[in-house]
This record gives sequence, structure tokens and C-alpha cells, in this order.
Amino acid sequence: MVKKSAHSRPEGGTHQRRDQRRNAWTGFAGGLAVIIAVNILGSFVYTRLDLTAEKRYTLSGATRDILQGLDDMVYIRVYLEGEFPSGFKRLSRSTQETLDEFRAWTGNIEYEFINPSASSDARERNDIYRQLVEKGLEPTTLQVKQNDGSEQRVIFPGAIAAYKGREVPVQLLRSQTGMSPEQTLNGSIQDLEYNLANAIRQLTTPERPRLAVLEGHGELEDVWLWDALSALNESYTVERLALDEKVYSLTERDYNQDSTGVIFRNRYAAVVVAKPDSAFSERDKFILDQYIMRGGKVLWLLDRTTADMDSLQTRPETVGIAQELNLDDMLFRYGARINPDLLMDIRSMPIPVKTGEIGGQPQFEFYPWFFMPLVGPASGHPIVANLNMVKTEFVSSIDTIDLAGIRKLPLLQTSKYTRQVPTPAYVSLEILKEEPKDEMFQAGGRTVALLLEGQFPSLFANRIPPEIANNPEMGFLELSEPTGMIVVADGDVITNQVSAGTRQPLPLGYDQYTGETFGNRDFLLNAVNYLCDGSGLIDIRAREIKMRLLDRTRANSERLQWQLINTLLPVVLVLLFGIGGAWWRRRRYARVPRQSSRS
Repeated sequence: MVKKSAHSRPEGGTHQRRDQRRNAWTGFAGGLAVIIAVNILGSFVYTRLDLTAEKRYTLSGATRDILQGLDDMVYIRVYLEGEFPSGFKRLSRSTQETLDEFRAWTGNIEYEFINPSASSDARERNDIYRQLVEKGLEPTTLQVKQNDGSEQRVIFPGAIAAYKGREVPVQLLRSQTGMSPEQTLNGSIQDLEYNLANAIRQLTTPERPRLAVLEGHGELEDVWLWDALSALNESYTVERLALDEKVYSLTERDYNQDSTGVIFRNRYAAVVVAKPDSAFSERDKFILDQYIMRGGKVLWLLDRTTADMDSLQTRPETVGIAQELNLDDMLFRYGARINPDLLMDIRSMPIPVKTGEIGGQPQFEFYPWFFMPLVGPASGHPIVANLNMVKTEFVSSIDTIDLAGIRKLPLLQTSKYTRQVPTPAYVSLEILKEEPKDEMFQAGGRTVALLLEGQFPSLFANRIPPEIANNPEMGFLELSEPTGMIVVADGDVITNQVSAGTRQPLPLGYDQYTGETFGNRDFLLNAVNYLCDGSGLIDIRAREIKMRLLDRTRANSERLQWQLINTLLPVVLVLLFGIGGAWWRRRRYARVPRQSSRS
């Protein structure tokens, strides 16, 4: 017999290793083929997975519709580049992520991040700052810590969107009074999709909706509405309009081609009634009523009392009495009632009060003026979601009327430390010297802005003669189409201040005495956009991105423990996997024991 070499290996072991290599190469080739196939399929089929709890990376249907409707390039210049604190870096990163999501849905989005402070030439930097302010961006001054101290740095947390020769500014940072920096930045990040998508919508809307701002009943003059009108003019065609008892001032008539009937259309997407001080005639009320019956939207901003700060300029006291606008029955019919009262709130605006003179110069101190409440969101509705405090002046409360088919939703309310003063109400600056007594401010939060939606009954149903109700040239309707309106019990909500020095109008919501900016401008735009925009874009503002902040106290106390876990644990795991893998390979591929041979 032939002897086998003592050093020869069994033939079966060689075949086994050959099969293992073949299987490994086959698996590698199969995996590579699957990856190539998935990439080829992915170039034809778009899909993304959003695993966040609040779906922060999922664009709304309204945004996708706007993006997919683009027929030309939208170029967005974002001025969030440079060295600044981590919070602004997070805002910058979130802005880029949102724009990347936009680009995933359309090829017509391009963006660039720019540092407006990049130039070392101070004159050139100031020229750039001036140009950005003229374009509508608001600067923010930061105190940045350095090794040798700190320095002030100007940043522009905003963007400019351009499309077909048109540009609109986009403010990315929202100021919120009483909020921590983390909450302010979180709110700004929540609004990124809405702010950017709304800017694109403004640029791409071929025909802007028309708005009517009424006059003829003592409504606010243009100087007090300067910033409100400027803000609305960015998205709408705004007209000052006097009804003058002209039946077709808000609507227009058209005739069918066969002359079988009359078609009525509203001329305006919405009507703004801004702080009238004289009564509406029944004819003007009829015009407004029939405008609403045909689906018209109305933003009511009404003062129910005659009190105002002007009356306190010449004397330290006044009396607020109920103001007769002849609109009570109309609002009651639609489901709301503005009460003839005044609200005092401990959460209120401070006003400067002269306390003396030093060297011939008057000295002022700030005291809270309880008749100027700072009101906040009463619900999570998109109009007021993430909204800064809104400043008011001599505001009244609103009650709702039980009316079937009408949805009633409070939008703004006072704090729980509110006092309700019936009219006639004595108003005196002497209260500034008194400490507020808690037992006098127990009325709880009172509604001062209300949203009404549904089908409204006409005020004039069964009240007009049959020859008018049945006249086809009038087109009288007793029940409205589905529509909406907003009632605000303070006309000063959209009133801007006028500079005491230059007599120039100031931005809406800005207080020249405290230097703070409140949410009046945003509330106005959100309210009008909600009433007029049928795309549902504003619903994005109701989305809430939860803040997941570190517990700083616990993080500091357990700092060493987590440092060791984050540094040593990965090393230990790698060593364990390495040792375990070597042991497994030795055991699996150990030599087969040599077989005994016979001669």
C-alpha cells in the first residue's frame, strides 16, 4: 500500500476552504448587485424616511405643491455664515437642512450662505449692512466672548429670496419677549419651513389678492397704519375704501351670456375694519353683511370704549365710556360680543413717567400701565402658534354666542391676573403709584381676539322688504358660504407708533420707550394670511418641534461618569470584539487532526 505523507492535509479540508471562498465572493457580488440596483431604482423613484417623532424633516403638502409648481430658479442668499454662538450655528444648520429638503422636491432651488461681515474694510462692511437693512432684513447685535474679553458682533439672521427679478426678505430669527434664548431659537427653527415657503409663494403668485382697508367711519389714518399697510403690500394689493353706502362697493355684478341671471362676485379677498370711531349706517352694514354672505372675510379691529392715551396727555385722568359703533347686533348675529368694559392686567406694558429733574433735564422711570395688557396665544392655532406677546391699549373682553354651525376659537387672551372694569371706567395715572393688590386681579384670562368660522346667518334675514329680498339685481342671501372672520377687541393692535423726535412712523409692534418689539406685525400677517390663503400653508405653524435640552444640573454632577463612559467604553468594546473575533476564527478554521496511516 502507498503511504500517505505525514504532512499532507485531507482533501476534504481543501474543498471546504474553496467552497467558503466561493460563497464569500458570491455573497459580495450579490450584495454589490443589490446596492447598484437600489441606486438605479432610487434615481427613478424618490423616497425619504423621517424617523423623528414630530416629522420635522417631512414637508407639508402645501409646501410641496409650491415647490413643484416652480417654472424657474429661485435663488436664496442666507446671511448666516461666520463665527457666532452655537445657537445661531444650529439655526444656520437647520436652515440648510430645510433648503436641502426643498431641493429634494424640485430642481429650481439654489442657495448660498454669505458672511456679511467677511470684509476687513469697515466702510465696505457698513455699506453691506446698509444694503441689507434697505432690503428689509433686521440686524441683531451679539456679545461674543473672546480670550481677551468680549466684542460686539452684528449679524443678519435672515435671507433674501429672488425669483424672476423680484426679491423678498425672510427674517429667520423671531424675537420673543420673556422667552429664553433656547426657546427663541427653537421657535425660529419651527417656523423655517413656513417662512421660506411663504417667501417663495409671494414671489411666484402671478396676481396678488386684493384687500380693502375701510375708511369713512373715523378709521385709522395712513400714518398710524404705515407699517401695517407696508407689510400687507408685500403679499396683497391694498386699497383704502369708503363704502359710502354704495351697494356694489365690495361686490361686482356680471350677467350670464344667455341673460338668464346675475352673477355676483366679491372684489376683495378680505376687508379690514381698523378702529372706527363713528357709527355704521344700516346701509353700510348691509353691504358688509352681503359681502360676508358671498364668502368674504373680515378682520374686525374695534374699540368698544372711548379711552385712549391721547386723553391722558393733557390731564392725569379720564373716563372710559362705551362707544356706539352700531355693530353690536351684527357681531352678535355672527356669534361674538365685545363687552363694554376695560381690562387691567398685571402683565402689561411699562410706560415712562417723569419723576423729577436733574440739571434741568427731566428724569423718567418706567412703571407698568395695567390698561396696556400684553396678551398671548389662547390656543395652538396656526395664527398664534409660537407668537410673541402682542401689546394692546385699553382692550375689552369678548364673549361668544351659542350659535349652531359656527366654530369659535379664542386666539389671544390676557393673563390670569386680570381685572375686568365695567364702563364708565375711571382711568387715572395715580394708579402707577400704587402696588397692585392680588385680590383685585382675579378675573382670569379673558379673550381679546376670536376666530369665527362656518356659515353665518344674515343680519338682514326677514328684515328687508320682499321687493329687495326677491330682486335678482340685489342677489340677497340669507346664509353665507363657508367663510371666516376674526374679531379683535382693540383697534390699537395694528397701530404703529410715531417717533417723538422725527415724527416718522415706526415699525408695527416696536415700542420706542422700552426698545422692545412685540408680535403685533406677525399677528396681523398671520391673521390675514389665514383668512385669504386657501393653500393651507399657514397650518405649518401649528407643528411643534419639541425641545430636548440637557439637564444641566445632572450633567454637571455626573460629568466624570459620562466622560469615562464615552471615552473608555468604546475602546473596551473594540478590544472585546477583536479578542472574540480572533478566538472564533481560530476555533472555526483550526486544522483537522492528522489521520493515522498504515504501510
